[in-house]
Amino acid sequence: MGIEAAEVVTVLGGFGYAAVVDLRIREVDDRLWQVLGAVGLVLGLLAVGPGGPLPVVLWLLVAALTLQHVFPWDEHLGERWAGYADGLELAAYVGVMVIVGLAVARYGVGPAAVPLTAIALLATVLLARALFELGALFGGADAKALMIAGILLPLFPVPLLAPYARSQQFLGFLPYPIDLLTNAAIFSLAVPIALAIRNVGLGEFSLRRGFTGYSLPVAELPHRFVWIDDPAWSGGRHTDDARTTAEDIRGRRDAARELAERGVRRVWVTPQLPFLLFMALGAFAAVAVGNVLLDLLLVA
Repeated sequence: MGIEAAEVVTVLGGFGYAAVVDLRIREVDDRLWQVLGAVGLVLGLLAVGPGGPLPVVLWLLVAALTLQHVFPWDEHLGERWAGYADGLELAAYVGVMVIVGLAVARYGVGPAAVPLTAIALLATVLLARALFELGALFGGADAKALMIAGILLPLFPVPLLAPYARSQQFLGFLPYPIDLLTNAAIFSLAVPIALAIRNVGLGEFSLRRGFTGYSLPVAELPHRFVWIDDPAWSGGRHTDDARTTAEDIRGRRDAARELAERGVRRVWVTPQLPFLLFMALGAFAAVAVGNVLLDLLLVA
């Protein structure tokens, strides 16, 4: 098995497993990303190694910046230095960007210079962090997943179904995680459409919330991963402050008991769908046909 084939198998297997776990319990342990990230670092090192010491050093530098997001290094700083964690991380970002930028200016881009995979990974990390800070991703876990996809498979310029991938001309310089994320966003559009169809069929559709939620018997609340979004519940989205799945379930159980005592039979809810599921689907689609959105636009 070649290096790229090993990268593809690892990213698809890892994201497939993460999607199943997230769908079942809505939590994915950082240890999964740590293992996948370590595998990606090694595979990437094997890929750039023949180019000499410069590509190796630059890959290790960018990979280290990536992996620090999934390892709790800040917990070991101690009380004296804990307050400097954000500053140290910012310094790492700036330092890596400056070093890579100077290396590109001095040596150029290529197998024996600055590897394109290192640039693609750095771009992925910056994009994931920006989307997380802007609130465009659903949480830190999704940002970490995107970064790990970048270290496992920075680029994938030739999809397996290349004859059907009209976007292939763009895939040589687009980082693979961008294709993955774009595909995930496209696939996630199926959710509001499905909810609207369901609500129309039951005569419960309204423009205000017909695309975002559905009604549910109060008794089923403890058994569904949902947010309560109903005027009957004064607590609002009661699970917003839940830090774990157990806290989330406990909150829904308490809400169900309180609502039942008040005689409420059904409430309007919003499903807690794991975005990692769509990211996994996007990962498979990116390997198969590249960027689905570009494919659709180029067909049109």
